[in-house]
Amino acid sequence: MSLKLSVIVPLHNVGELFIPFLNSLLAQHEQQLEVIIVNDGSTDGSGEIAHRYAAQHPHIKVIDQPNSGVSNARNAGLAVARGKYVAFPDADDLLDPKMYSTLLTLAEEHQLDVMQCNGERYFASNGDLHPIIPSARLKDTAVISGAQWLEKALKSRRFIHVVWLAVYRLDFIKQHQLYFEPGLHHQDIPWTTEVMFNAQRVKYLSKPLYRQRVHDRSISNRRRTGQANVEYQRHYMKIVEMLVALNQRYSSKISICAAFHWQIAREALGICHSIRREPELQAQQQIAEDFYQRGIQRKMIDNMRGIKQTWHVMLWLHRLKQWHIDNATPLQASE
Repeated sequence: MSLKLSVIVPLHNVGELFIPFLNSLLAQHEQQLEVIIVNDGSTDGSGEIAHRYAAQHPHIKVIDQPNSGVSNARNAGLAVARGKYVAFPDADDLLDPKMYSTLLTLAEEHQLDVMQCNGERYFASNGDLHPIIPSARLKDTAVISGAQWLEKALKSRRFIHVVWLAVYRLDFIKQHQLYFEPGLHHQDIPWTTEVMFNAQRVKYLSKPLYRQRVHDRSISNRRRTGQANVEYQRHYMKIVEMLVALNQRYSSKISICAAFHWQIAREALGICHSIRREPELQAQQQIAEDFYQRGIQRKMIDNMRGIKQTWHVMLWLHRLKQWHIDNATPLQASE
């Protein structure tokens, strides 16, 4: 029996949320799959749970590695994946039993590079459940190019760059060498952008088939202050730089539409908001200094699109200038 899908699962200290996730994987209607759990240096017993499930289920295998981040874990899974398609769910989320059977049926029927569905967010703090992308904002698509899909998705203003809502053709990933940037938080942003810049056949299903569990222990939702926030915002600055480089690199291959510029300015504005939310003055100063020294403000200006975003950019540039004066920070804004 040929493998249709390799499910690559980075694992690092997800605690009691791991078993419900594994059970949702075992409940999948699609049976022609392998599960590759990359135990990324877990110290809370998650790795032992993974090995116990692998001993009971022959289609589950575990790779143990020292803690080196989700990108290296995904790349390690890609190196041994044998399925026609691959998927990258997070080990603290939940999957609809029909998720992969639905996505694979459509992917094979239409010979897709990427088949993506919608999802929903479950907020552990209050039990609220909301669609990630409201169906009114983004409806099912026909088969379109990845660039067309990304433009449409970004225009919805609700799209998030995540890898876990889709299946990807493995040959396509290897052909274009679409691997994850080691050590980068939110590496999904440049990765999904480059995937879509290369994809020729993409389809979207607005039905939610994935449940993201939003909780304080999640790396992406963890509140950071002080030096930890300084380091975290440097990751976003690198993402801005990577997105600029992607637009330049692919400008001869696809039409770099306004939305692809808009997302660069959006990420830069997110860094600006982090300065305002940061409670420690020294950390505020360091983030702002890095922002100007790396020329992020110039990239934000060059890529702002639309009246609303332009207004926000100009407002933030004024705020940062005034904040710099009030706090006597030795910043040198590049011209």
